[in-house]
Amino acid sequence: MTTPALWVSDLWVTYGTTRAVAGVSFTVAAGQITALVGPNGAGKTSTVEVCTGLRPATSGKVELFGGPPRELAGRTRIGVMLQIGGLYPTARPLEWLTYLAKLYPDPADPSTLLSNLGIDPKTSVTTRRLSGGEQQRVKLAAALLPKPELLFLDEPTAGLDPAARLDLLGALRRLGAEGTGIILTTHALGDVEEIADDVLVLVGGHLVASGPVVDLIGAGGSTSFRATAGLELGALAGALGSGYQVQENRPGNYLITGPTTPQLLADITNWCAAAGVQATEIRAGGRTLEDIVVEATRNEIAASERAEAADS
Repeated sequence: MTTPALWVSDLWVTYGTTRAVAGVSFTVAAGQITALVGPNGAGKTSTVEVCTGLRPATSGKVELFGGPPRELAGRTRIGVMLQIGGLYPTARPLEWLTYLAKLYPDPADPSTLLSNLGIDPKTSVTTRRLSGGEQQRVKLAAALLPKPELLFLDEPTAGLDPAARLDLLGALRRLGAEGTGIILTTHALGDVEEIADDVLVLVGGHLVASGPVVDLIGAGGSTSFRATAGLELGALAGALGSGYQVQENRPGNYLITGPTTPQLLADITNWCAAAGVQATEIRAGGRTLEDIVVEATRNEIAASERAEAADS
C-alpha cells in the first residue's frame, strides 16, 4: 500500500481554553490537489501549521511522508507559499531565489522557475515594486525551489488579475499532473471548483464536509440562481409546483431543492420574467461550494447558540 504524502488522524489544536481544531482527519496523496476551505477562524491555518511542522499538535497524529512533520527528512520534501511575507523587498527576483536555492541540496533552477511562471529572470525591478500578481508568482517559484513532493499554498490567487489568476491555476494543474501533491487554503471557491480534486470544509474547528468536488456540489438535488434580493419565495414556490422548496440562502442567491428538470428551469425563468427580474447564474443539479460553506457556517453558529442557551 502506498504511503500518502500527508496523513492526519484525529488532530486537535487548542490555545489555552480556545479550541482551534477538533478531531480532524484526512489524507493527501501524491498528485492530489486538496483545498482546505471555510470561514475565518475555522482552523485552516492551525491545521496547516501542524502539517508543515511549524506548530505541535495538542493531540492526534500527523505523518508527513510516513514520519513526524517536524523531522528534517520530511520538511525538505515540501514547499510552502505564504499569503503574507516570503519576499525580501529590496532584492531582485532572481537574486532572491538564487539566495534561497543555496538552502537546498538539489534545488530547481531559479531562472527556469521564474520564466515558467511568467517573470523575466533578467528584470532589475525589486520584489517590492512588482505587482501583486508578480509577487505571488515569485513566491510560488520560491516554494518550488526544493522540487517539493507536497506543496502548501495560502491564498495563492489573492491579488491576481484575471489573466494572472488563470496562468497560476494552470501552473498548479500541471504540477498536480506531474505528481506534486498540493494543499491550498483559500476563500476563492471558484478556484477550488476549477482545480481541486478533493475539498475539506472546516467550520469552528470541525471537518463538516469532505470529498471530491463533483460529489459535494452535485449532492442534494438542487438548483440555484441569482436575481434581485427579496423575491417573494412563496409565490415562486407556488409557481414551481409541489415537491420544491425555495430559500434565499444569501441576499440575491436562491436555492431550490427538488428534482432538476428542463421544466423546472423553464418555470424559474418564466416566473422571473413575469416578475420583471433577471435570473442569472442558473446552476442545475447542485450547489456551489459557497452555498456549502455558508450553510455549514450558519449551522455551526446555530449549534453554538443552542449550546450556550442550554448552559445558561
